[in-house]
Amino acid sequence: MSKQDQIPGEVYQAHDRIKVYVSKVENTTKGPQVFVSRTHPDLVKRLFEQEVPEIYDGTVEIVSIAREAGDRTKMAVRSTDPNVDPVGTCVGPKGQRVQLVVNELHGENMDIVKWEEDPSDYIANALNPAEVIAVQFNDGDNDHSCTVIVPDYQLSLAIGKKGQNARLAAKLTSYKIDIKPESEVEFVDEDDAAEDTTPVEGFEEQPQE
Repeated sequence: MSKQDQIPGEVYQAHDRIKVYVSKVENTTKGPQVFVSRTHPDLVKRLFEQEVPEIYDGTVEIVSIAREAGDRTKMAVRSTDPNVDPVGTCVGPKGQRVQLVVNELHGENMDIVKWEEDPSDYIANALNPAEVIAVQFNDGDNDHSCTVIVPDYQLSLAIGKKGQNARLAAKLTSYKIDIKPESEVEFVDEDDAAEDTTPVEGFEEQPQE
């Protein structure tokens, strides 16, 4: 297991039993060489398959995973059964299922969000735990980008420490996400409105002179 495949801060000793993800197998002159990882996003997927029967049998599907190993993972899930809550199923009673995965990864934070077909709803969910007021998509061919409006007091939460929440949400949804506070958007709207009314006032004043 190479250094980049090791979770930062973890120390491994001989004879330790750890769970790893087999990322690649190669035939070499010395025989088969197996590459394993603790940082690969699919490790999280396999761990949830072990703990959540509904994922293993296909009732709940993991759509996307964005991970910064050792710190935080965002995972989007959906259900093929309308009577099954995909997020609640992964979390488990009293959070038991997700806690088993967190323990295996030595405290890595897990954000489990519901995948939505509507991109605006999906992006809003991906920015959890922040509250989202609106999602505005930018015009342009194949321009997978958007502006997300959040309440002023939620701005730092939406961006996250060192930008992590926004960065993982962008990876999860495959959208470039620009986050703006509500007050800044209102200021722009008022300014545009003032510019629009100025020529009208000038036009009305001229006949009076």
